[in-house]
Order: sequence, then C-alpha cells, then structure tokens
Amino acid sequence: MVKKRFNDHPFAYHQELELEIATLTNQGVGLGRVPLAAPEAESSKLEAPAPAGAGWVVMVPFALPGERVRARVFRNHQNYSEADLVEVLTPSPDRVAPRCPLFGRCGGCQYQNLAYAEQLHWKQRQVRELLQHLAGIESPVAPVIASPRAFGYRSKITPHFNGGLWKPDTGKDENPPIGFLRQGSRHDIVDVPRCEIATEAINQALLDIRTDVRSRLKAGEFKRGATLLLRHAVEGVITDYDAVITEEIPLPPPGSGGQAPKSLRLRFLARDFFQNNPFILPVFAGYVRDEAAASGARFLIDAYCGSGLFALAAAASFVRVAGVELSATSIAFAAENAAANGITNARFVAGDAAAIFAGVDFPPGETVVVIDPPRKGCDASFLQQLVAFGPRAVVYVSCDPATQMRDLRRFLAAGYALTAVQPFDLFPQTRHLECVITLRKTC
Repeated sequence: MVKKRFNDHPFAYHQELELEIATLTNQGVGLGRVPLAAPEAESSKLEAPAPAGAGWVVMVPFALPGERVRARVFRNHQNYSEADLVEVLTPSPDRVAPRCPLFGRCGGCQYQNLAYAEQLHWKQRQVRELLQHLAGIESPVAPVIASPRAFGYRSKITPHFNGGLWKPDTGKDENPPIGFLRQGSRHDIVDVPRCEIATEAINQALLDIRTDVRSRLKAGEFKRGATLLLRHAVEGVITDYDAVITEEIPLPPPGSGGQAPKSLRLRFLARDFFQNNPFILPVFAGYVRDEAAASGARFLIDAYCGSGLFALAAAASFVRVAGVELSATSIAFAAENAAANGITNARFVAGDAAAIFAGVDFPPGETVVVIDPPRKGCDASFLQQLVAFGPRAVVYVSCDPATQMRDLRRFLAAGYALTAVQPFDLFPQTRHLECVITLRKTC
C-alpha cells in the first residue's frame, strides 16, 4: 500500500511552533492560532502569537487555554493543522497533575490535567458556542450540573485486545495489551491495568479478568481480537453480555416537594445502552421528569425509551405515559419494569421506523415528548414524524450537543422555542457531556 504523501502546506512535517492556546474545542482539544509568514520569511519556528481571531488554526491535544506551548505539526488540513504537545512553556493556573499515569497516551480522557471546576466552566462555554455556530441563536446556558464523583464513577467499561499475538516460539510480548485505543490511533491499544474513572469494583474485577484473558491467549483460544464487558450493577460486576442486570435509581421528589425519594428498579440486558454514571443519574432523570411536567401536558411519550428510564421516572406526573422503541427486547423489559415498580399508567410500544407515533393515541396539544437519540442525533425521518405529530413540548436529551444543536434548527423552523438548556457532566475528565434542552410549541 502506497503511503499518502504528507501535505506540507503551511508547515513541514514535524515543524515545531510556539503558540498560545486560546480555547478548548468541544472535542477537548486546545486551539491556538499562528500568523503565517511570507514565503521568503518562513522559518522552522514561529515565535509571535497571532492577534485574537487571526492566523492559522492549530489544534493541540492536552494544551489548556491561556498556556504558551511548543507543539510539533503532524498533519495539515485545508484550513487547520494538528500538532502534538511537546512542552508547556507557560502553564495555566488551572493545570493539575493527572491522576492516571496513562493520561495523554490512553484515548479515554482529555481533561485530567484540568481542574474539575474549570472542566465544568469550559463545557458550559462549549454548549453556548455550539448554540451560536450550529443553531444560529444566542441563548442562556445553565451552569453544568457536576457529577457527585469526579473519579470512580463509570459503571461500565469495554476494554479491547488483539487476538493471536502470543506465540511461544516467536519471542513476542507475553503480556499483550488489554485496554483502550491509544490517543490519536484507530488500532493501537494501550495496556490499561486500572481505569481511574471506573468504579473501584470494576477495577478489582479487572485484575482477575486480565489474568484470565492472557492465560487464554497463551492457550491460543483467541484467533481474533475481542471486546470485554465489565458492568457494575446491583448484582455486582457482570461480564456476560447477555446477562440480565438491575439498576436502582433513587429519584428525588418531583419539583420542590418534600416527599422522600422513590427508588426505581430497572432490569435490562448487560449489553443494552444505559447511562454509565449512576451517581448523577437520580438528579439527571429527575430534571428530565420535571421539565416534561412543567410543560403542563397531561400525557408523555418517551421516544427511544429503551428499558423505560424516563417514562417510568415521570409516570407519576402524568395521566398516561407511552414508551416507543424499535427494539422489541427493550420494550419487553420496559413493560416488565413498569409492573415490577407498580406503575400502571405506562404502556410500551414497539414502533415501526416508518410510523413511530402510529400506535399512540394521545392528543398532541396535551402531550410532551422526551427524546434521547444515539450520538448521531435524530434521523430526518424521525424528526419529520415528530414535527408532524406536533407535541406541546419536547425535552431533548443528548450525549452529543453538536448533533443536538444541528437538530435544534429543525425544531426552531417548525415553530418551537428554546426555553431551557441544561448540561450535565456525566463524564468527568473527558470531553463528553449530556445536554438537556426544552422546547415549547409557539405556533
């Protein structure tokens, strides 16, 4: 295979630059600008910082706003370059020592070198900028609601390994890596004996699992690579993808009421999607419930309902609730979860992708819809059906605010007004966050 020729405009391969980092992108990367010298004045190092908003964009992972750094260019794109951080010349006062010794090599975390309060500040700013750039509107963004745990919060990890690596007659590594993709790589795996953002129970189980996998690799059981599952649930740490597991969520009382929290127990398959930070989940689910109820609607539809989290958390606030989901297995679990929690006003429908709302008879003007689509956002067909249904309000939950703001444009064009933007930090130390926006129909 012929290697692609390096594009040397505007910088040579591994040319070093000095620049100041102005901001953090929503991808968790430091962004700075450098002035481009005239051809006759080019040198191997650019010294002067560019004026604000001017100059060629350079992306530098793990560099923080306000820092002056030395970076080494490894790729030039049409309108920006990517560079590795070589040295921090002037550190940010918010720079901290990362807890994980693999930080910067493992691709899982982007912000362990940034004080947690500043992580929250930048995530709020990133949502506000996405609103401006992708939705074309200025809107207040509430402060990010922090996770109760900044480390040790993640209840699911999926380490990878490559198969067929160990052969006693080749002298290859007897301990092939079991972990996560290396920063900036699509194939190279970093060995991760411990994950600082995972729960302690998962890290304890990981020790034995790594020993077992390496023993089986030596026995030649794995001809191909594989992905492991470690999921911390009520039953303990589960490694079987097809096991039925339980999550328990102590819900806060609705609104400002003073009643004791109610515990919601949900069962589903270990491989199914479910939020992976149980410590923030009660306030997160409670907020979605309260925003839906504040619309004044009498009925609720939970699209993308999964095993029923939002529908069942909100059921007591509505006359009737319906969950819609394409997965028949998830619908079966949602119905079982309703019965197990004594919820009688909720039903669940296996929707057809071409007619998502066909099985729901709620009057649109009295209905609020909760949506929690995958990272890619809502597809055009779903948005078309939702807008045609015309609910009173929509509460849109997203793990990718960029695709959420893209979809927001469609709602605004259909006569909905944005009334609230509330980010939640379900993923401390990483660039990821959940964002909940509330929309009300105005025409």
